[in-house]
Amino acid sequence: MTTTTASRWRLLPMRPRDPHEEGRAGSSLELFFDLVFVIAVSIAGVQLHHALAESHVAGGVGHYAMALFAIWWAWMNFTWFATSFDTDDWLYRVLTIAQMGGVMVVAAGIGPVFEHDSFGVMIAGYVVMRLSMVVQWLRAAATPSSTGEARRAALHYAVGIAIVQVLWVLVLLLPHGLLIPAVVLLILAEISVPVIAEQRGRTPWHPEHITERYGGFTLILLGESLLASSHAIIEARDAEVPLADLVPLGALCLIVTAALWWIYFWPPHHEAIVSLRSSLLYGYGHYVIFAAAGAFSVGVELEVDVAMGESEIGPTAAAYAVSLPIAIFLVGMWCVVIRRSADAVVSASIALAVLVVLIDPLVPLPIALTTIVMVLLVAVMVWRRPRTSAR
Repeated sequence: MTTTTASRWRLLPMRPRDPHEEGRAGSSLELFFDLVFVIAVSIAGVQLHHALAESHVAGGVGHYAMALFAIWWAWMNFTWFATSFDTDDWLYRVLTIAQMGGVMVVAAGIGPVFEHDSFGVMIAGYVVMRLSMVVQWLRAAATPSSTGEARRAALHYAVGIAIVQVLWVLVLLLPHGLLIPAVVLLILAEISVPVIAEQRGRTPWHPEHITERYGGFTLILLGESLLASSHAIIEARDAEVPLADLVPLGALCLIVTAALWWIYFWPPHHEAIVSLRSSLLYGYGHYVIFAAAGAFSVGVELEVDVAMGESEIGPTAAAYAVSLPIAIFLVGMWCVVIRRSADAVVSASIALAVLVVLIDPLVPLPIALTTIVMVLLVAVMVWRRPRTSAR
């Protein structure tokens, strides 16, 4: 970061950062910020697991989608702000820690959302996070040396986010029957703010920094899959479930998680951020990728529940809880990143893998088939290197 002189309040001017800065990487504050999201993602996964195990599929998936939106949107907005205006002075740190507090409140509110359709706690935490971002954007807009485009964008971000937060508070006054439609409308309003702000001005993003941060969050989600699945298998072992039922599940979890990691980091992600349109696709499209990565461990846990006889759903439904997240992850990755770097062989292999994974629950040995398919797909991607010059 360019050296600047601090004010008498020990604050640095929040100038737009150089999008071509050499060696730009995530800061220790950004990594610290990510820690609270581990908690929130874990709680969302646990609640989805309970809902699916009790055959509350539609409600469970819907609540998971909304909870993950709150988590993902707060993380994503901070990440894109940080790539443009990170000063790392004391006020920036305090406001970031305030957002972390909001994430913890959101995490505390996930359970009531799943259990009672009660959104009060989660919305309160969400508003705390977003109002902290309003202050950050206003500070960026108030910096005299900011470029005209950056200042206009920052003002539109601040005003847009503030208006939507007022509407989130007003939603709590609506009758219960109107709550879900209102939440959906406000989610659409939230995702429209960056589109409008970036069209009115422009903030400078650093492609390598952004993609490194997205890769780090993906690792958090894949780590949650390994951790949650390991805990489920250990519990099944303690309940004296036959070892023959646990080994294939353990192999599936490890091999498929490793394959998802391999596939995610196969293409050069920074080449997917070359314009406003491609940046929005990359940023917004990752919601699907993150949701699928987070849901994969839930499917493995459901498979363990079925083996232990503790689930109301059948073996086929549990198998689909594993297969669908894998298929969605692959489709999301191809649409958002891989298609720019893949040749016809890789694209066809991904399509075939998705088809086989979706058919997988209907065959006698679904776990073995999924594992083999993912290994073969990785082998194809090792053989066919990404086209790094794609645009």
